Amino acid sequence: MSRLSFSPRTLGTALGSAGSVLIGRAARTVTKLRGGGGSAFPGLVVEKLDPHFLARTLHRLPRGVIVVSGTNGKTTTTKMVVELLQGQGLKVFTNRSGSNFTRGVVASILEEVKLSGKLDADIAVLELDEAHAVHFVKAVRPNHSLLLNVMRDQLDRFGEIDTTAGMLRTIAQHTVEAVVLNREDPRVRAIAETLGAQRVDYFGLSESLRGHFPSDDDFHSGPATAADHPHADVVLEELIEGGGRFTVDGESVTTSLTVNGAYNTFNAAAAMAVVRQALGDTVDAPALIDSLSKVSPAFGRGESLTVQGRPLDLVLVKNPSGFRLGLSSFPAGGVATMIAINDNYADGRDMSWLWDVEFASLAEEGVRMISGVRAYDMALRLKYDEVDFDAVEPDLSLALTRFLEENPGKPARIFCTYTAMLGLRKRLGAYTEVEAF
Repeated sequence: MSRLSFSPRTLGTALGSAGSVLIGRAARTVTKLRGGGGSAFPGLVVEKLDPHFLARTLHRLPRGVIVVSGTNGKTTTTKMVVELLQGQGLKVFTNRSGSNFTRGVVASILEEVKLSGKLDADIAVLELDEAHAVHFVKAVRPNHSLLLNVMRDQLDRFGEIDTTAGMLRTIAQHTVEAVVLNREDPRVRAIAETLGAQRVDYFGLSESLRGHFPSDDDFHSGPATAADHPHADVVLEELIEGGGRFTVDGESVTTSLTVNGAYNTFNAAAAMAVVRQALGDTVDAPALIDSLSKVSPAFGRGESLTVQGRPLDLVLVKNPSGFRLGLSSFPAGGVATMIAINDNYADGRDMSWLWDVEFASLAEEGVRMISGVRAYDMALRLKYDEVDFDAVEPDLSLALTRFLEENPGKPARIFCTYTAMLGLRKRLGAYTEVEAF
């Protein structure tokens, strides 16, 4: 009499979608009971037991999958795309947990999928880390992909930026229908030359704004000329107070935005471009602009909180371009400024990019507090730009308490790397209501 045996990879198939969902939810429960967040581990369990679960589930969506990837702006842009599609009357699935690895997507599916393996959604919009997106698109070929930019971010993870560009190229090449590219980033723009039957659309900037949004190459060679740029479906023409003016399919549109920062206004152009591409002639243009004006900031991205009766802005910074844009997006006057720099894995270990950021705009008001694991590196960098600072306190909790106490009633702004932002938001929960992660 022979014995039945199952390898981990055949067990999930034998159980079917219902079995995989039940096992994944059990793993999530166990993780939470042990004090974990449960955002990724259940996805890892299901990936091991049922490698085809992800593809099997997402391929059932009638309007398919949109993938959003790139170095900067993934989270905010994904949130914009989701809310724009919802404003068009569609049910949208997205990886709300914030985990942009494949297992994080699976974990998000486990939160919403029925035992039958069906999601109550018309379309999926997924933010994916560049490296993990390469594996995702080989398992689940997206219908549309939106590729934002290539910056020197976390070089200790990916190496040179040409490696990151190669990852985005792979995403585009595995996209079934169409891609949207940032025409202002030469490495992203060049991806179009490697594609076959996919339709290619672009989002971009007016010539007057190109110097305000430098690509990584622009730090060395200056902005490309207009002759290098193909036609873009959506163009950010002008930054206005609290919003932007866009050209959308040849028509000028001005709208206010709830999200803060010039970089988020450019993200809005990207979001509109991919939604227009995905919906085609069925898009409701007035509803698109109305939805855009109402999109709230993504977790930790340009959030404006009220702390002790005064506004406090959290500005996430990850690389030279992002920090420069963060500094230029807000007036430095009349604000107490704090900078918090960590070098944990999620931030990137290599903080040498701080030397490619110009901090002269902070010189007039100075910086009230510097914190984080790399606080003293940041302090040294400010010294070289002749920016005065009041205090250096590596401990985030102590630094935040002192920063708030020593600047009562004054609007505040904190520039912070990713894990510093997480730590600060947790501590800010003692002062005000902060959206849970």
